Amino acid sequence: MKPEVSIDSVRAQAFEIPTDKPEADGTISWNSTTLVLVQVSGGGKMGVGYTYSNASIVELICGKLAATIEGSDAFNPQAAWLAMQRAVRNLGRDGLAATAISAVDTALYDLKAHVLQIPLLMLLGSYRDSLPIYGSGGFTTYTDKELQDQLGGWVEDEGCRLVKMKVGSEPERDPERVKAAKQAIGKDAVLFVDANGAYRVQQALGLADEFAEQNVGWFEEPVSSDDLPGLCAVRKRAPAGMEIAAGEYAYTVDCVRNMLQAGAVDVQQADVTRCGGITGFLQIAALCEGFHIDLSGHCAPALHVHPACACPRLRHLEWFHDHVRIERMLFEGAPVPNNGTIRPDLSRPGHGLTFKHQDAARYAVSGNA
Repeated sequence: MKPEVSIDSVRAQAFEIPTDKPEADGTISWNSTTLVLVQVSGGGKMGVGYTYSNASIVELICGKLAATIEGSDAFNPQAAWLAMQRAVRNLGRDGLAATAISAVDTALYDLKAHVLQIPLLMLLGSYRDSLPIYGSGGFTTYTDKELQDQLGGWVEDEGCRLVKMKVGSEPERDPERVKAAKQAIGKDAVLFVDANGAYRVQQALGLADEFAEQNVGWFEEPVSSDDLPGLCAVRKRAPAGMEIAAGEYAYTVDCVRNMLQAGAVDVQQADVTRCGGITGFLQIAALCEGFHIDLSGHCAPALHVHPACACPRLRHLEWFHDHVRIERMLFEGAPVPNNGTIRPDLSRPGHGLTFKHQDAARYAVSGNA
């Protein structure tokens, strides 16, 4: 039976945006961020999705994934998601393929909502109408003053009561950097630290004790998220009141299930631009509900705001410096914080984001969306 509204075309384009300053975390450094935009058309409407990945996935999106879903029912993004998962079986579902599927999946939900002329939140259903955010950046390349200015600004200007900094590049300096950050945000705001897997287990435990002196409330990836026994060891012995978080590199629901079954985290992270899009994110949310573990949305806050409202145990969203800057530059409708929260714009169909092609043109590196 021919679908009432079919997927007519799938297009993609990559844009490489320089950072405003050199950036690094505990394991890598970078000076640009690549956004891959996907546009899916059907029923005279256009749906938009994106991921932060590599330009190489444009060919995968416009080739194998487009051939897999073009002509199928635009009202059934879950069926398209399953077809794409099967299509990349022999390529490997993790990594680049997962980010490509994530961008297409998000565009499909946006398309369906545009055809129906309703906000995405109304399509997904909602447990809440606003979401707490935590300011995130504090890169290890920053001077102490730059660190303090950024974190203090989130507290003073955005109303954030939670802020996160990077650690791990120079472990011997981390306690003093954490102390400087805490001085900048004051006693009422909570400081998070993110090592991006830079430490060894014993090293992480020793630093956790030092960080606890500054009331650090969240230790993200103290060791590699691939080392589930290591995460469990840190979680078991971490100071009281310090939560262990990980999950940003979970590309499939199976990754999250393994992490939750291992008891590796106090808070599970997931990223809609990596974990299979909205379909994958909602599946992960259901797992978190079953394990009684809160979920935190990783990065890309403009894209998370609608699906995060549809998750029962959503803790907060990451207000990540790079992505906030890019989403403000390149999308009309990006959320604006109010007293440390953001909320979906229910006056616009879909996720409410319109890509500014003219503004983005100078950053284009491949494809033609």
